[in-house]
Amino acid sequence: MREELKNAHKELRDNLKTDDITSTILVDSFLQGSYARATCIKPQKGDKVDVDVIAVTNINHNLVSAEDAFQKILPFVEKYYEDFRPQKRSVGISLDNVDVDLVITAAPSEEVMREITSARLNEGFTIDNILEVGSINYRNDSLSCFFNSDESEKMWRKEPLLIPDSEENNWFRTHPLEQIRWTKEKNRLCNDNYVNVVKALKWWKTKAMPDAKHPKSYPLEHFIGDCCPNGIESVAEGIVKTLEKMLCYPSKPILNDRGVPEHDVFESLSTEDYNKFYNTIKKYAVIARRAYDCEESNIEECVCLWREFFGNCPEFPPFRGPSGGFTPRTQKTETLPSGRFG
Repeated sequence: MREELKNAHKELRDNLKTDDITSTILVDSFLQGSYARATCIKPQKGDKVDVDVIAVTNINHNLVSAEDAFQKILPFVEKYYEDFRPQKRSVGISLDNVDVDLVITAAPSEEVMREITSARLNEGFTIDNILEVGSINYRNDSLSCFFNSDESEKMWRKEPLLIPDSEENNWFRTHPLEQIRWTKEKNRLCNDNYVNVVKALKWWKTKAMPDAKHPKSYPLEHFIGDCCPNGIESVAEGIVKTLEKMLCYPSKPILNDRGVPEHDVFESLSTEDYNKFYNTIKKYAVIARRAYDCEESNIEECVCLWREFFGNCPEFPPFRGPSGGFTPRTQKTETLPSGRFG
């Protein structure tokens, strides 16, 4: 699945760079969304995995309307893809096993253009790549300097990108780079457990509320980020404490978007949908707490409770005893391999 995602976004971005239609307006491209933040999970049966690509252009939003900006990119998409659809703020491209969302932006300031280009965001990194090298001194290159630039208050942190809204015909402020930076820093503060807490709770929500469309992927992730405490030592601890913190919000909270604080991430979430979500949390927080508390005393009960929490699905196998794949608690637990919760 990762290879298919990688091939899909690489082909799109290579074509953006070289095609006559887009090469003259493209500044650079990079990944955004859960794939770039390393918080995506495999799709449920019948769904596709998706990846979001940002194409930073030199289109002047003061001279070109949002609707006209969309029209500039559609001939390119039509040239390379058969199955696509213009959406509110992106162009959706449907491949055999992958959905790609192509988002274009207006021209940022010259300083931000330089930052994006010099950081080589077009290499298609994700936080997974960073974690494979280590969470502290993960790289000694321009990408590392880019993400650490908050110390010197460089312009990119203050300047959101503008993307066209085709339905309202206006330009919408968004800051995917700040969302990526925030996630990386939060993961460090959580001892590299945060992104796995997000993935685990996204999976839980698909099983606990299979028919619920809201909260969607990023609003849920943002809420998890606000509620997950720093310093957690395990994914299990993060799940339990995050859910219990969420219970402190019986009424729908206002969640200020990273980098664009005037946007409420929960704005499209209705009070009715939030109440359903909150009541589901109340039920499953109890199960998660019981599973976490009995881990040392009764590993079999612990496994059974976590399986109940995660929907008794094959991805979380049942307890089979020491000879069936589980290590007795008298032994030191081995470090989980990378991608365990992917």
